[in-house]
Amino acid sequence: MAGMHRGRRLRRTPALRAMARETRLSPDQLVAPIFVCPGVRVREPIASLPGHARLSPDLAAREAAELARLGIGSVLLFGIPSGKDAEGSGAWDPEGPVPQAIRHITHDTPDLTVWADVCLCEYTSHGHCGVLDETGVDNDATLPLLANAAVTYARAGADVIAPSDMMDGRVAAIRAALDRGGFTQTVIVSYAVKYASAFYGPFRDAAGSTPQSGDRRGYQMDPPNVREAVREALADVAEGADLVMVKPGLPYLDVIRAVRERVDVPVAAYQVSGEFAMLQAAADRGWIDLPRAMMETTIALRRAGADLLITNIARELAAALERAARPAAMAEALR
Repeated sequence: MAGMHRGRRLRRTPALRAMARETRLSPDQLVAPIFVCPGVRVREPIASLPGHARLSPDLAAREAAELARLGIGSVLLFGIPSGKDAEGSGAWDPEGPVPQAIRHITHDTPDLTVWADVCLCEYTSHGHCGVLDETGVDNDATLPLLANAAVTYARAGADVIAPSDMMDGRVAAIRAALDRGGFTQTVIVSYAVKYASAFYGPFRDAAGSTPQSGDRRGYQMDPPNVREAVREALADVAEGADLVMVKPGLPYLDVIRAVRERVDVPVAAYQVSGEFAMLQAAADRGWIDLPRAMMETTIALRRAGADLLITNIARELAAALERAARPAAMAEALR
C-alpha cells in the first residue's frame, strides 16, 4: 500500500535497531556504589544486596579497578565505621575506611573518578543524617560537620563530593569549606532531590544507617511533590553544585524530566537498592528476564533525562553493553 507508514523497517535487524536508537547507554555514564568497612582483606556479603559485599579499603580498590576495566566511569563510596557517636565524628576521620579507600583507588586506578558520599547517617549512633537537638535534627549545627567530612575526603583525593543529607544550605557550606582548603577543583554532586522513600531498605541494611527512632520525613522530600524538587535543584545549583541528583530513580521519572528541563548542569539519577532488590527477587523467581529488565529500566532513566546513572547493577550493565557492542564493532571492522 503506497504511503503506508512502515515503522518496522527500522526494527527488522539488530543493526537497524542500533542505527535508529534514540537513547544510548554507555559504561562511562555509570556510577557504581561501593560499601567500605574497616580492616584488611575483609569481604562481608550483604544479604539484601545479592552479589554485593562490604569491602575493606584494599578490596574496595581491587573492586574499583575491575569496574574501571569494564569501562565504568565512576565509583561512589559509602563508609561503615568501626564505631559511632552522637555527632558522627567518624565521617571526618582521615584514617576512616572511606579516606583509606580513596587513597588506594586513586593510586591504583588514577583514571577512575572517585565520588565520596557525605552524610552522617552511617556514623551517628542514632542513625539520623545530622546532629540532634530537643526537637529533632539540628540543620545548622550539622553543616560544619558535613563540611569537615567533605574536606577530609577531598584531602584524601576524592574527585567528587556528594552530599546526601538533605540539610538546607549544605552545598554552600561545603563549597566554602572546600575552597578555603584549596580544593577549588573538587566537584560537588548534590543529592538535590532525595525523597523520603520506601526503597532504601537494602541500603540501610548494608550501611547500618536505619534511624533508631523516628524517620527522615522532616528533611527528605515528600513523594507527591514535583515543583518542590525543581526548587531544591535550582537552590543547590545557585549554592555551587556542579551536578544534581534525583533519588530514587524509577518511581520519579517525571521528576527527573522536570529537573532536567530547568537546570543547566548535568543530572544524575540513582537507581536505589530497593529497585535493585525488586528486580533481583523477581528474576530469582523466574518472573522476569533480569538482563533485559536491567537494560530497560536504566534506559528509562536515561530517556527521562538523566546524564549519569548510579546503580547497583553497574557491573552487570557494563558487561552486557560490552557484549552487545561486539557484533557492531566486528561489522564495522569488516567494512
